[in-house]
Order: sequence, then C-alpha cells, then structure tokens
Amino acid sequence: MEKKSILNNTIKVLLPLLLGGAILYWMYRDFDFQSLHHVLWNDMNWTWMLLSFPFGILAQAFRGWRWKQTLEPVGEKPRNVTSVNSIFLSYAASLVIPRIGEFTRCAVLKRYDGISFSKALGTVVTERAVDSLVVLLFSGITLLLQIPVFRTFFNETGTSIDSIFARFSLTGWLVTIICGVAALILLHLLFRHLAIYNKVRATLNGIWQGVISLKDIRNVPLFLFFTLGIWVCYFLHYYLTFFCFDFTEHLGLTCAMVTFVVGSIAVIVPTPNGAGPWHFAVKTMLILYGVADNEALYFVLIVHTIQTMLVILLGIWAWLRLSFVSPQK
Repeated sequence: MEKKSILNNTIKVLLPLLLGGAILYWMYRDFDFQSLHHVLWNDMNWTWMLLSFPFGILAQAFRGWRWKQTLEPVGEKPRNVTSVNSIFLSYAASLVIPRIGEFTRCAVLKRYDGISFSKALGTVVTERAVDSLVVLLFSGITLLLQIPVFRTFFNETGTSIDSIFARFSLTGWLVTIICGVAALILLHLLFRHLAIYNKVRATLNGIWQGVISLKDIRNVPLFLFFTLGIWVCYFLHYYLTFFCFDFTEHLGLTCAMVTFVVGSIAVIVPTPNGAGPWHFAVKTMLILYGVADNEALYFVLIVHTIQTMLVILLGIWAWLRLSFVSPQK
C-alpha cells in the first residue's frame, strides 16, 4: 500500500512537469535562445515590467485579506501576517507540485494560528467558486466587447474561421488535444478525491461550513472590493507587460483582455504556474492579433518567466517572514 502511495505521489509530481516540459519543447524546439539575451537587455522596456510587480504582489495580498474575512463567520480569526504570507507561500509551493498550494496555506494557518484545517479548506472551496464566477463574467464581457472587432477583422481581411484553423500546425493541434485530455484527467482526479472526502465526516462538515460562510460575512462591500481588486490587479500585472515590447505596446486593452482570459483558462491544465498551456494559449491569440510568431514566443517566455520568478521571491519572503512569527493556540 505504501509503495502504491509513493508511486501515485511521484506520478502527481512528474506528470505535470513532463506535460509542461513537453509543450514548451514543441513550442521552442527551433527557437534561437541566443537572441533572447539581446531582446532582454536592448529591446525590452524594463520600466513597465517593474511597474507591473506591485499589482502582482497586491493581488496576492488582497487574496490573503479576503481569506481572513471568509474565515471569520466560521469562528476562525487568523492574523493578517499569516493570512497574507500563507498565500505567498502557497503560490510558490504550487510551482513544485501543482494545486498543492491550497493545502499549504491551510497548513500554515493551522500551524501558526491554530485554525481548523478542514474549515480553512472549506473557505478555499468557497473562494475558488467565487473566482470561477468572476472569470466567467470577465470572459463573457470580453467576448461581447470583441464581437465587433472580430467581425471587422474578418470583413476587411477576408479571413474565415477555416483559414484561422489552417494556421494551426500538426504540433499545434497535438498540443491542444494534450491540454484537453490533461484537463479531463484533472477533473476525473478531482471528483475521485471528492468521493474520498465524502467518507470523512469531519472534513465534509468543515468544507460545508466554509461554503455557507459567505452569507455570514460582516462586510460584504469589502469582500466584493477584495474580489474585484484581486482580478483587476492580476490583469494590470499582465497588461502592463504589453508596454515592455514594441510589438505588443500598440495592441490595446481589448487584446490584453482576450489574451488574459484565454491564459486564465489555460492554467486549469495542471502544470507548474500554467507553464506550457499558458504559453501556447497566449502565443496563439497574439498571432491572431497580428504579432509575428517569433515575437509572440519572446513575449510569453519572458513575461511568464519573470512573473514566475516574482512568485518564487514572494514565497522566499513569506518563508523568512513566517520564521519570525510566534505560533498561537
């Protein structure tokens, strides 16, 4: 039984890494990495990249403050320092094992503030439901705003849907299929784990308390502010990077919204920080907006790598900061 558990855990760690690595390999197999150095230090405007960092940090801080708010109705009152830094640490942990961050931040609150693990996990489920709703609304609004743009594009260029699909190479179709299969596998594993949780009465009870906690939140406007702030900051963290490059700075807000939504959906595929699926999805959309293939590859590689490094730095900061926090019972 123990060997089977070790094997399952090993597969859970290696499969996302192999999936993300395979997609990145197919995308960058003929890429000239030597030219990347020139783009980074000569063609890229680092001012805009640095200006995007505070929004990336603030998005995670908002999430920590919102989480504290959702825990109060179930009788748990974590400190701000542990709530926010648990979020920083959870994102960094998910780079090693995708989706482990949800459990990591619950474990941090249990260790330092004595918060019930099952109740904390329940509120995480609540948060995910709220965030999914926001992404759906964002996606719907973006689609409606882009209908005239796509219609004009098709009319003026004579481009048809068939010609767009024709731009997909065999590799492109293969990557799309792999991402779809991986998403289905993730859903299967999720439902299987939920079946296991249903057998554990205490855990199920804690999750249920977290789900119904929204109706008892004291300051609903503040909760909505935090929720909106999270996604506005995520978007600005991404959008400002458009101005780092001369081939994306002219694309505008609507293009940024479309690629942001597509990228947000792509990270559902279980790879570290969406590596691979995010690159492929955003790069494909940028090409449809007229960005050259090679330039789109520069953009997704540089932006994703730098933003991932920020996540790592925040995780290191959280680990150091929490080492100075005294546990409470």
